[in-house]
Amino acid sequence: MSDLEAPLVRPKRKKIWVDYFIQFRWIVVIFIVLPISATLYFLTYLGDVWSETKSYEKRQKEHDQNVNKVIKRLKGRDAAKDGLVCTARKPWIAVGMRNVDYKRARHFEISHTVEAYEIVLAGGELVRATRDNEYSDLFYAIPWSQGTLGLLVAAEIRLIHIKEYMKLTYIPVKGDLQTIAQGYMDSFAPRDGDPAKIPDFVEGMVYSPSEGVMMTGKYASREEAKKKGNKINNVGWWFKPWFYQYAQTALKKGEFVEYIPTREYYHRHTSSLYWEGKLILPFGDQFWFRFLFGWLMPPKVSLLKATQGEAIRNYYHEMHVIQDMLVPLYKVGDALEWVDREMEVYPLWLCPHKLFKQSVKSMISPEPGFEYEMRQGDTKDAQMYTDVGVYYAPGPVLRGEVFDGVEAVRKMEQWLIENHGYQPQYAVSELDERSFWRMFDADLYEHCRRKEAEQAHLETAYAEGD
Repeated sequence: MSDLEAPLVRPKRKKIWVDYFIQFRWIVVIFIVLPISATLYFLTYLGDVWSETKSYEKRQKEHDQNVNKVIKRLKGRDAAKDGLVCTARKPWIAVGMRNVDYKRARHFEISHTVEAYEIVLAGGELVRATRDNEYSDLFYAIPWSQGTLGLLVAAEIRLIHIKEYMKLTYIPVKGDLQTIAQGYMDSFAPRDGDPAKIPDFVEGMVYSPSEGVMMTGKYASREEAKKKGNKINNVGWWFKPWFYQYAQTALKKGEFVEYIPTREYYHRHTSSLYWEGKLILPFGDQFWFRFLFGWLMPPKVSLLKATQGEAIRNYYHEMHVIQDMLVPLYKVGDALEWVDREMEVYPLWLCPHKLFKQSVKSMISPEPGFEYEMRQGDTKDAQMYTDVGVYYAPGPVLRGEVFDGVEAVRKMEQWLIENHGYQPQYAVSELDERSFWRMFDADLYEHCRRKEAEQAHLETAYAEGD
């Protein structure tokens, strides 16, 4: 059990006009954002259908033409006149509702399935980086570098064959947060190390300081799913309950098993924007709304941000949390307790992440000596981490109390540094440059920056907002 202080006592916050605007923002969402979002989704679908009619050769030719445009544009730049190249997205496209400079919205990549990258360097040279060619240093440095070592234009990724259904087991866990964390670990990392007990998919939902539901999935064939007595749940239908709320029913029903079409399982949180939809549309989870308007969900985040205005952006900057904490598996309980004390955000999302020990040390790496400790979930070549997803309005905000979102994120990042954790870089960061490089390892990154003189024309991984 971690040594935590007594719960924080916060004073009440005086309501301002923005609070009421947020409360009735659903009017704008229903009559403006949702119809436009649905139209854009439909146009995207038509574009995808059109793209699928093209031959592989034609699509490859179009890709090559686009890459050549990138090369030509980079070669034609005058760094002295045009300044540094910034590859980050605009703030209204970036993940999260908080108001930040576009340069500080960072990106996170999962790279262990990648076999090769095709990268356009700052000088306009197209290179292919693999684990063992002349650009192997670049191969290991690209993940987490946020486009500051070159422009990634293609990746070769290992794929696996999947089956039509996901056999999902819902496991309720009750107790304190350390007990919930242990239940999460036991759900996918068997203490006896038996690989047959390791599922294909794992997800944990923590609904309160005393209740959580762990979900483990294994691919299943259509024939298995349709056997007599098996339950099939088409969670993708527009009128279905929001998945995180449906999973919560396991706390009353007890452990149960069902089969979900694999594609629908992948999109289980799409319609509700995980659980952010409850804040945007307070009645969006009601049956009448799901039945009549559920097919319009979800609203596009970019449109939500484009229609919120400066005052609302500032409100989210202070009163909302959309963060991820990548922590060693054995410290998940401590992370849950920290979030409960400092933010009181529920539900929380848990998702495992293997951090491999590589021949070259990149920006993120397992804890030194983890292979000698061999804690639950670890293997000789990888330490098991977990992404703790913190997405919602904090408890103090919901109770009308004072809450400083910026300071809370600063504290969270400091906690991660002290516990060998990482902040995935699609989230907002309050780190200064010195602290940023305490969290991440700069050696290989700086080596690659120095290797090519033109790389100095790209922004650095840490780019201070103007």
